[in-house]
Amino acid sequence: MASVTELAPQPAEQPNSLAAIAARRASGRISWAGPLLLLFARSTLWMTAQSLVALLFLVQHRPNPWRQACYWWSVCFTLADVGCLLGMRYFLKREGLRLRDLLGPIRLRYGRDIFLGIGYFLLFSPGFFLGGFAAQRLFYGTNGVNPSNFILSSHALPMWATIYSFTFFWIINSVVEEATYQAYVMPRLRALTGHAWIAFTAVAFWWTAQHCFLGFVPDWRSVACRFVGFVPGIVIIMAIYLRTRRLAPLILGHWIIDFTAVLMCNVF
Repeated sequence: MASVTELAPQPAEQPNSLAAIAARRASGRISWAGPLLLLFARSTLWMTAQSLVALLFLVQHRPNPWRQACYWWSVCFTLADVGCLLGMRYFLKREGLRLRDLLGPIRLRYGRDIFLGIGYFLLFSPGFFLGGFAAQRLFYGTNGVNPSNFILSSHALPMWATIYSFTFFWIINSVVEEATYQAYVMPRLRALTGHAWIAFTAVAFWWTAQHCFLGFVPDWRSVACRFVGFVPGIVIIMAIYLRTRRLAPLILGHWIIDFTAVLMCNVF
């Protein structure tokens, strides 16, 4: 007679679990192309969008076209978000998955994921704030100013761009960024390389590097300061995901960060 354990319904394996990804890798349904392209995609697409805006401003004979283009970062990131969504959709289709499968379970009953998201924000946000403070002191001292800090100063955009930044940008960007690096690239690089530390290091480096292109200034000290400042927060976020394998609460915490950035640029 079958035991009670054998008769009880077994929980279905999540399609984006490490075991399921390893199985698809073994069957040849996951190649290097998808994870590597998506690893570099956000930085490349954002710089492409910003360069096109700067070129447009140059043609219009606006002063400081590159600096003016940097102020459009919340709009320029749309190209990165759309590009990553299309790329993941294409490669996931070959795996037999949907974009929704990357998000995993969402638990809103009793506000569980909402409270978790706020808790995660309180956990990883000091990494960004203290990391930025330490990097500033390390590279510029007490009174020095990183020339790329202008990106977070208040600046005027057309009404439609401001409305977009407050209503759509932060919602879309946080979801796509977390899904791209954490749910898609990292576990697939882990399956392809066979080493978790390689996948973690590659994602941590390029996810951090992406933020160096915000208000990019061709100065090594500025780039290094931005990179060092973002490393602690990124590493904490990734560590939380590796421990929990839950994306929804992290997205909510990420929403707070992105919305705060938009608020700083348009209000303060």
